[in-house]
Amino acid sequence: MTLEFEASDRLLAAAEEWGNRQMKETDEALESKVEQALLEIENLVSGATEVDFEIEGATVRHHPSDDLEAFLEAQTEDTELSPSELLAKHVDLFATVFLDNYGDDVERPPNAPPVE
Repeated sequence: MTLEFEASDRLLAAAEEWGNRQMKETDEALESKVEQALLEIENLVSGATEVDFEIEGATVRHHPSDDLEAFLEAQTEDTELSPSELLAKHVDLFATVFLDNYGDDVERPPNAPPVE
């Protein structure tokens, strides 16, 4: 099964902030943020430490573990959402994870571009 969803505005904003702090391009930062979120979700549900996904533009395609697939299918019974919609919401919950580790008080390298 492949689950597909569009990155939310919240996720895109978190990726942009992550990119600014890590001196990465936005598309590379989006990939990092999606991977972080999917790893957190997969690890909580299945104990997995690797994820299989692709990003094309703002479209995310994830190949969930059997445990995550079953978890999302069970949640569809309680909601009117598809597994892809549910995964998008779970990813959104983790969008800003790790951003607090890089607050304004963290010293940036002297050659780092300014953060707006």
